Amino acid sequence: MNQELFLYINAFAGKNQYLDAIGIGLGEYFPYLLITLVVYLYFVMQHKNETIFAFLSTILALSISRIIGLLYFHNRPFMDNIGVTLKEHIADSSFPSDHTTFVFAVIGTLLLFKPTRKIGAILLPFGIISSFLRVFEGVHYPLDIVAGIVVGVMSALIVYQLRYRLFVINGVILKIEKMLFK
Repeated sequence: MNQELFLYINAFAGKNQYLDAIGIGLGEYFPYLLITLVVYLYFVMQHKNETIFAFLSTILALSISRIIGLLYFHNRPFMDNIGVTLKEHIADSSFPSDHTTFVFAVIGTLLLFKPTRKIGAILLPFGIISSFLRVFEGVHYPLDIVAGIVVGVMSALIVYQLRYRLFVINGVILKIEKMLFK
């Protein structure tokens, strides 16, 4: 089923240079847009605690993803010689998708806090689309994306549940910021 769904989504790749460019652009660069937005939320919108929690969620999520990747190696589609690959990628484990894990750790955290909930809701469909565009690009299977969503959201939920204990870390980061930007 995973390979069949991959072939269905990936079947549109390589047919239209404009569609390919849009797919690669959103699939590859959405995480950078998120980083820019988080910096904006921190410094301009002053949602400091929420963005620090998003950062902590991301660290946790990518750590979990790394451990999973070390314990369970799964080929990327191009390693299995199936589908169209629109961009080169290192031949490492594809499960779970680090891009998706990152995106959903950030978006999941933004959704959990009231001051950033609307922004998270606006970003959610773009996060889903950009994540599944990694399948379109030929570098992930759909199950890699689903696993990335689960790890990212789970990490956001863990950080949210521990938020009162983590305020100590936030305080240290805020003190460092204050010292740096006096």
